[in-house]
Amino acid sequence: MILLFFQYLAETFSLKIPVAFTATTTRMLLVSCMSLLTSIVLGSRMIGLLMRLKIGHNIRVTSCATLGKSYDKSEDIPSMGGVIFLLSMLSQSLLWLNLKHPYSILLIVTLVYFALLGFLDDYLKMKREKGLSAKKKFTLQALFAIYLAAYMWSTQGSYEAYFFIPMIKKPFIILGTLGLIALLVTTFFVIVGTSNAVNLSDGLDGLAMGLSLPVAFVLAIFAFASNHVNLSEYLNILYIEGSGEIAIMLSSLIGSGLGFLWYNSFPAEVFMGDTGSLALGGLLGVCAVLLRREFLFAFICGVFVVEALSVIIQVLSYHYRNKKRVFLCAPLHHHYQMKNIPESKIVFRFWMVGLVLALIGLLTLKFQ
Repeated sequence: MILLFFQYLAETFSLKIPVAFTATTTRMLLVSCMSLLTSIVLGSRMIGLLMRLKIGHNIRVTSCATLGKSYDKSEDIPSMGGVIFLLSMLSQSLLWLNLKHPYSILLIVTLVYFALLGFLDDYLKMKREKGLSAKKKFTLQALFAIYLAAYMWSTQGSYEAYFFIPMIKKPFIILGTLGLIALLVTTFFVIVGTSNAVNLSDGLDGLAMGLSLPVAFVLAIFAFASNHVNLSEYLNILYIEGSGEIAIMLSSLIGSGLGFLWYNSFPAEVFMGDTGSLALGGLLGVCAVLLRREFLFAFICGVFVVEALSVIIQVLSYHYRNKKRVFLCAPLHHHYQMKNIPESKIVFRFWMVGLVLALIGLLTLKFQ
């Protein structure tokens, strides 16, 4: 919106707007700072509102009885706190994104779609203790993944046929019907997998957001580099016109996420709920697909992947090994809780692993 305002001033009053105000780097820095401030200012007010509305915590209900007892006190802490960073992101992205570019609209639609999906799940949990059925949630996530794949296939030219493997210079190019199938499959796994993996990881104070921020930072760097012809050529990565808008949205996520951690870090004053976790995972997944970095994304999201796999392994083991469990409790962070490791230590160690994976992912820029 600010870009449109600058264009209006330039066309109507013949004013010369300094390039610095419209440059991608400037907008990335400004949107991250403004998102941080907005999230912090909005946070205390939203927490008070959520408490008055008695939107309690129904997210951490777990099959592990001993953990369930340990979370009794957390019922007084409001949930649906994801609206704090989502409102911050939405307001600032509307200000700083180039709303004429299709990527900007797509990212905003993604944020709103998955936020509404998560909100519906949280709302139903409050009303009847059970949210959306897994089948309905899975279907709605899959529909968006199919929409995204169809959009890319119809608008991106040849980009949708490129599949990049970290540290390998040349992409795998799959054309024709096989390429469409490959795009659908990868998009499906990235979008559905990430939104659910982040949701599963939202079980300890600050865990999901703290793991998401390094991922967002790496993707923002790739998006920024892909937006420049010379820089992308130097780094031997794909040039994607308009990917700077992706970098700006991710910068808004970083700022808003840090502001949310102000209240969500241990001991948490608010939980993000499905409203925040599904939107967070969905947005990161869409950014990875648009940048054609699905395989790198899977690596830097390693902690999320392991968390999701721990649940899948536990369920399969329970059903096919005569109710035997592999972990004391799933997802994995609950397994360590059952070993009496303090919550803050588990979160910090998971953050460390996530940060290391992100740094390695960033290093692949120089080893392409």
